[in-house]
Amino acid sequence: MKSLKIGILGLGTVGGGTYTILTENKDLITKRTGCNVEVVRILDRFKKPGVPEELYTEDPDDVLANSEIDLVVETLGGIEPATSFMLQAMEHGKHVVTANKAAVAASYQKLHEAAEKNGVKFLYEASVGGGIPVLTSIQNELQGNRFLEVMGIVNGTTNYILTKMTEEGADYADVLKDAQAKGFAEADPTADVEGIDVANKLSILIALAFDKYIAPTDIPTTGISAITSEDIAAAAAEGCKLKLIAHASLKGDGSVEASVAPEKISVSHPLAGVSNEFNAVYITGDMVGELMFYGKGAGALPTGSAIVGDIISVAKSL
Repeated sequence: MKSLKIGILGLGTVGGGTYTILTENKDLITKRTGCNVEVVRILDRFKKPGVPEELYTEDPDDVLANSEIDLVVETLGGIEPATSFMLQAMEHGKHVVTANKAAVAASYQKLHEAAEKNGVKFLYEASVGGGIPVLTSIQNELQGNRFLEVMGIVNGTTNYILTKMTEEGADYADVLKDAQAKGFAEADPTADVEGIDVANKLSILIALAFDKYIAPTDIPTTGISAITSEDIAAAAAEGCKLKLIAHASLKGDGSVEASVAPEKISVSHPLAGVSNEFNAVYITGDMVGELMFYGKGAGALPTGSAIVGDIISVAKSL
């Protein structure tokens, strides 16, 4: 039987979810791929219960330069050292799968060029929308379409906050504290509430849907921190809900107009019904028409599910 040996960089929430799926669904994965998919090395200084201690290392080269390893899963987060580690892995002939939207968006072209140069696969379905298979659909089933518009609610923290402000009439500051207490918001929520996380994800969506790279820093971005209960009420009076929307559309001259900002969405629009920490991406293609992808946009197992899907894609290609 073929084998695919894996090294994981970072066994935090997403890395841990990935490991859980690979071990608990090992028989299913083997049956579907005809391949023995096995985690053989984990870069992390903190050991988790139930994970064999002999898998752990604190030396990146034990993963990146390990000739035994075929594929590296990067779940460290942040731009560095994650980007450098992914590039090194590809230079050593290893396929790379990641959920790291910040690194993918910041170095999109460099990472793809490295993969092509070294003849390996670089996959990142989990970087946008957690467990929602939107990137794979854009690149495969929908590639016969000219994409006209992409709209998305792709950040669970901000969607949770706006949902609670809408349903309970609460103020932003109070709901943010509640979200932090429940684990839906980080201690420092800046990347989420100011739209930075959404801009990273929109940059990736634009690159795949419109074949144009726009750096996240070049996307006009407004977050939700200035939204008041009065703004929510004013939108409701117009039959709308306020949602933080990643929005890109194809213009007549072939250019792409992009923005991240709170938008008034009619209550009749499918995106208006996306509540709490859920995500959705609404796509319009010239042939298929309008589609919406909906599901859990974060979390250990939903995001790990997308990573494992990419791993299975590599395993089937062997």
